[in-house]
Amino acid sequence: MRCIADTAFRPGPVSLRSTPFPISLRGFRQRDVPTISRIVADSLHEHYDPALYVSLSQQWPEGFLVAGDASDLPIGFLLGVTQVEGEARILMFAVDRPWRTRSVGSRLMETFFQRGRDRGMRRVTLEVRVSNATAIRFYTRYGFSVTDLLRGYYSDGENGYQMAKDL
Repeated sequence: MRCIADTAFRPGPVSLRSTPFPISLRGFRQRDVPTISRIVADSLHEHYDPALYVSLSQQWPEGFLVAGDASDLPIGFLLGVTQVEGEARILMFAVDRPWRTRSVGSRLMETFFQRGRDRGMRRVTLEVRVSNATAIRFYTRYGFSVTDLLRGYYSDGENGYQMAKDL
C-alpha cells in the first residue's frame, strides 16, 4: 500500500480494555436516526438527510454498527459499505463526546474489521479531515496509513485524507 505522508505517532498495540459500564453493539435501527444525526453534527460537523442513514443501512446491514448505552440509546456508530470488490469503506464513524476514551470506538472498529474479514474483505478505507489529529492518531494505531490528499473534500471546503488498511 502506498503512503503519501507520515502519519501520527505509532504507539504499541491497541489496548481493548474492558469497559466498566454496559455497552451493547448491535445493528442500526431506523429509530436511531435522530440520535445518530446529532452525533454526526457534533462530531463530524456534517448534516445529512435522515433518509440517507436508512438507505445506506440496506447496502450492508452488518456494516452499520451502533454502540448503545444501558438504555440502548446510541452513543456511537460506525457506518461501513462495500463499493469495491474485496474492500470495505468506512463512511461515518463517531462516538458521542461524553463516551470518548472509554473503548467504545475500539469495540466498534474491531467488530467492523471482523465483519469485513468474515465477508472476505482484504482492505478498509476511510476519509478524515486533515485537522482531526485525534481521529488520525486513532486510525494510525489501527494500522491505517494516509494514501491520498483530498482537496476540498468536505462540505465546508476543508481538505481530507484518504486512509487505508489491509485486513
